[in-house]
Amino acid sequence: MVTIPTLALNDGTDFPELGLGTYNLRGEDGVDAMVAAIENGYRLLDSAVNYENEAEVGDAVRRSGIRDQLIVTTKVPGRDHGFDETVRSARGSLERLGLERIDLYLIHWPNPRVDKYVDTYRAMVALRDEGLVGSVGVSNFTEKMLTRLIDETGVVPAVNQVELHPYFPQTALRAFHDAHGIRTESWSPLARRSELLTEQTVTDVAAAHGVTPTQAVLRWHTQLGSTPIPKSADPERQIENADVFGFTLSDAEIAALSGLERGRLWDGDPDTHEEM
Repeated sequence: MVTIPTLALNDGTDFPELGLGTYNLRGEDGVDAMVAAIENGYRLLDSAVNYENEAEVGDAVRRSGIRDQLIVTTKVPGRDHGFDETVRSARGSLERLGLERIDLYLIHWPNPRVDKYVDTYRAMVALRDEGLVGSVGVSNFTEKMLTRLIDETGVVPAVNQVELHPYFPQTALRAFHDAHGIRTESWSPLARRSELLTEQTVTDVAAAHGVTPTQAVLRWHTQLGSTPIPKSADPERQIENADVFGFTLSDAEIAALSGLERGRLWDGDPDTHEEM
């Protein structure tokens, strides 16, 4: 089992520096994969209504026998934006999860054309105050959106989960997060369906430390101050992904990996993308 370090979010919650993405982990095989990850040391599980696997996540949590050590994340889908709609959505998620609390509740996408993310966030804060939610945060929010959210609600999100990898290091947004005490979380941390792991820069850094390219990239994330959430159903790969805290990249190596920047890899501009 790998020990994954934690740090404190702005609300005092202990938060792992690496977690498990659960997208497409469904059915009994999905539950088995999540249970294996927990047994291998993972304590953060990332889900969403739109992943259609909240029931499996809840099953895995119960089978683990260590509910109080785990942080379960789920997300409000775009179709449920709005105060009352978000309250109903959260209760639906809790029912599917079979849990008494959502440990980390995120807005999945801001959907600015609909313009209900502030009311959605207010509902999440109310659910937190009621004890049904632990930490509240967002996903795919820009600096401008975060500023509005903070100004209009007075509550700084604990987390902003965004596309982040060496091709898209999000330097300015991470600096904003750091200045406001928001934890960065990386989705698609390995730039899926790309050639990232075969880049000469990546393989050179990995070879210098005797680790795999995957481990080198995930260590880059953690040293930047972001929590990556790689997905794997394979127990051996899960261990490899989490075993990244025994070596340290140099400043030059971090800069070299960040130098691969080319921009977003998918159509995920928060100012225009909508996901219902």
